[in-house]
Amino acid sequence: MPQAPAYYAEGPEALLVNLATKGDRVAFAELVRRRQSWVRTLMRNCCGDMALADDLSQQVFLTAWRKIRQLKDVDRFGGWLKRIAVNTWLQHRRRNDVLQHAGDAEITALTHKDQTSVGMDLDRCLALLPAAVSMCIVLSYHERLTHDEIVELTGLPLGTVKSHIRRGSERLRELLGAYEESDSTEVAE
Repeated sequence: MPQAPAYYAEGPEALLVNLATKGDRVAFAELVRRRQSWVRTLMRNCCGDMALADDLSQQVFLTAWRKIRQLKDVDRFGGWLKRIAVNTWLQHRRRNDVLQHAGDAEITALTHKDQTSVGMDLDRCLALLPAAVSMCIVLSYHERLTHDEIVELTGLPLGTVKSHIRRGSERLRELLGAYEESDSTEVAE
């Protein structure tokens, strides 16, 4: 791929999106460079697996490249890309969740309390939730989206989004309850 002109790296995103919608691969590469960290983080928070997050991120950008000519408003690129990311994650979960209706699995060994293991346990617990529930939780708490924004991104009804967040949060509290129990045990000792 040819070297990007210096003004691409400094130019406004709307200009790059406009160029990319006309087939400019270098402009799109700059958009990927700017947005890849955010997309990877979102995918990582959804799946809890860095390698899978990288694969899903690549899929997001491939889809974006194939569909970018359909983008009507260049100022809405961020939201448009976020919608592609959400759909990519949900499609992955639907295709690969062989135990979707088999009931909840429990995490039994939640004993480490350092921040790394807490984050890993949270990722594991999020993965136990149904895809739509974990997506709503990630979009609400990590992406700090409003319920209305989540409705727009996912296409779910507002009541469903609210109940997914409430019930999913309650389920996470149950699954991660071992941390609270070990805190009270240490205080008592």
